[in-house]
Order: sequence, then C-alpha cells, then structure tokens
Amino acid sequence: MAAEENSDGAHVREDGAPAEDGLVANRALWDNLAEFHGTDPGDRSYDVESFLAGGQTLRGIERELAGDVAGKDLLHLQCHFGMDTLNWARLGARVTGVDFSPRAIARARELARRAGLPAEFVEADSQRLPDDLRGGFDLVVSTYGVLSWIADLDAWMGGAATALRPGGRLVLVDLHPVFQTVLTFDPLVADWPYGGGAPQHDAMTGTYAHGDAPLKPQASTQYPYSVGEIVTAAASAGLVVERLGEHTETETDGRHILPQGPDGLYRFPFSDTYLPILYSLSAVLPAAAAD
Repeated sequence: MAAEENSDGAHVREDGAPAEDGLVANRALWDNLAEFHGTDPGDRSYDVESFLAGGQTLRGIERELAGDVAGKDLLHLQCHFGMDTLNWARLGARVTGVDFSPRAIARARELARRAGLPAEFVEADSQRLPDDLRGGFDLVVSTYGVLSWIADLDAWMGGAATALRPGGRLVLVDLHPVFQTVLTFDPLVADWPYGGGAPQHDAMTGTYAHGDAPLKPQASTQYPYSVGEIVTAAASAGLVVERLGEHTETETDGRHILPQGPDGLYRFPFSDTYLPILYSLSAVLPAAAAD
C-alpha cells in the first residue's frame, strides 16, 4: 500500500458504523513515527538541526497559495511534530497546529520551545475539531499525506470550513490520487484503488522518512479519494474552490520512488508525458457560507 507523509485517523467504517479500531491503530502508528522522525542521521524527511538553525521546510506550492501570512491566524491540520507549523510562524503567522497523536503534540511543543517560536498545539482528531477553534482563522493549511488517513472526508472539509472566518482560505496540498495508486515505479506496479473511500487495511513497515528504520510492522487503515470526491467535499462544506492544480514535478519525492531529473526535480514519466504527483487546492469561505 502507498505510504504517506503525514497523519490523522479514522472514525467511520465503510458501512457507517464506528471504527475506533482504525483510529486507535493509526494513532499508535503515528505515535511511534513521531517518536522516531527527526531523531536519526539517516532521516530523509525531517532535519531538526537544520530547522533549528533557520532552515525552511515549506515548499513553493503551499507558500504561493497561502500568500503573505504575516499577521494572520493560521491553523495547520495534521501537523505531525510541528516543523512546518513553526516555519509558518517564522513567516509571521500566528499558528495553531492540530494532530491526533499525543506524542507528536508533545514533540511539537518541545520543538517550539527550542526554536523560540510562539505556537499553540492542540491534540485532536481533525475530523472532530474542538469548538473553540470555530471561526478563528484566516488560513487553514494541510499538506502532504493528509486525506488518505481520513475516514470521513465530509467531516474533515466541514471542520476546515468551520474553523475559517468569512473570506478565509483553505490551502490543501497532497499526493495526487493517481500517484497514490502506485506501489513501485520501476517496475510500474499499482496496488491501490483510485477513489471510493473504502478502508484499506495493511501492516505498515518502516517509514517514508527512513529506508532502514528499525520499526516493527504496525496496523494501519487508509482511504483512497479521487480528485472529484475531494473537490465535491470542499464544495459541499460551503467552500468556493478558486484554484485546483495538478503538479507533474516536485521539489522532493516524499515516497522516495521516483527518479530525480538533472534539474533536481522529481517527475512521474509515463509514455511520452508525465503523470501528476501532487494536487493543490485553494478554496475560500464566503460570507454567506459562514452565516
């Protein structure tokens, strides 16, 4: 099954019944990943010392969509242990990070202390955001390995919309559903559905951040969504989609399966063209929807 770059859990089965087993298993997985990420010299995704020295972890796509964040209230959903959240703070935003992993939140708070950056971190399922986050933000941001961990896509989008002030913006950047279907690039093997949202159960081995991580296999549940399902969920939550991008080149390959070009960028070659690796969505909450 395709590995992802970030975190959150599941609370609804395909048949609509509670699925706390999926939520508990995913939280246990991400607790362990939060304990390990950024602690080993072989980590390919999280360089904590570089971050503490002033290194920027945010990529061009989300920075362009978010625009100037100075002085704005920014909510980062599925923030893991807070490196990206704190980089938004470095750009001048007043930041709040949310993650369902208590270990991730504890590490995020410690990282904020070490970096000397103001931030609030809240332990919560992004499908069930606390009421005190309602209507408090100019921006809701979530990036890289997000929605495949979400059982209830409508609840996630509804929570993001509810957290925004009128005129506020959701910025979502994630692995493209086409790319998520792929297990290996060479040879090209696809082993995941394109959309539908049906739970995909697996034992995840290791971590995308470290090829030789000494981690035992752990149960996980993920959910495939198509681009159409994602855009429809945003619209159903009252958000107005202003921009939808499908990106065929990226600065980093979070899954570490694509070839890197001479220009340093990663692409997904297919015949004589390229398939999308990421999608990006920018959507605004109009005043009428907020009312």
